Amino acid sequence: MLRKIKEALTMSGIDNAAREAELIVSFCLGTDRAILYRDNPPVSRDNTLKIEEYLKRRSNREPIQYIFGFTEFCGLKIRVGPGVLIPRPETEMLAGEAIRIISEFDVRMPDCNILDICTGSGCLALALAKEFPSAHVCATDISENAMHYSITNAKLNKIANVIFLQGSLFEPVEKTPGFDLIISNPPYIRHNDIDQLQPEIKNYEPVEALDGGEDGLSYYRTIIPAAKAYLKRSGVLMFEIGLGQSHEIKEMAEHEGFTGISLLRDYAGIERIFIAGKE
Repeated sequence: MLRKIKEALTMSGIDNAAREAELIVSFCLGTDRAILYRDNPPVSRDNTLKIEEYLKRRSNREPIQYIFGFTEFCGLKIRVGPGVLIPRPETEMLAGEAIRIISEFDVRMPDCNILDICTGSGCLALALAKEFPSAHVCATDISENAMHYSITNAKLNKIANVIFLQGSLFEPVEKTPGFDLIISNPPYIRHNDIDQLQPEIKNYEPVEALDGGEDGLSYYRTIIPAAKAYLKRSGVLMFEIGLGQSHEIKEMAEHEGFTGISLLRDYAGIERIFIAGKE
């Protein structure tokens, strides 16, 4: 069965088809991947039909995270599905760096206020809220689907120190300035590049969570100038950014008076994490 699924996935252009075959079968059987080889368990007719259904969906290039209905992010189980962006490893890097920075806030940490803009599934906000249970985390997104998934994920992971507000960027928090950290993974794909993305992305994930305008920088042009009014003195602004965007985003931030700007590269060597401070 594993061999046949691997062959079918390979024919459909799926990278790492062998691993995905293991994931599909082990998920449908409710067992660990290693047990498939150790015990060679029997597969019931119901499970066979379920595997065949999942194989068909994956062969159509539907993301495996949508098929399973969840993904993992910083040790959290995150529900995902149509209408919400699937968290990426690069965003885990952003969360990890934010955790490091918040840990250096020292005396402010017990009362730390964090704002996550374009929260999507809520993965960033929830990772930070879990790591710092005394922090006050607020997250915004214009998408109704995003609100559904983010609130569901907070309940699923039993995280109570986060609030999700529907609305565009800063609009839901206009009366609550004073954040120690503003973090965001906004849409940053160039509009004309979306059709060149993998089928899993362009055909299934929400375009509004991908499309950053003509040059991919539309959201940064709005967020960076506005962020100053919402950050405390010595507050920090953090972004995930796209390929080739670091220079222009750095210039935007410098123009607005942000200092201490740094950029971190991802696993592919791309400048992916942007960090700036407010004096």
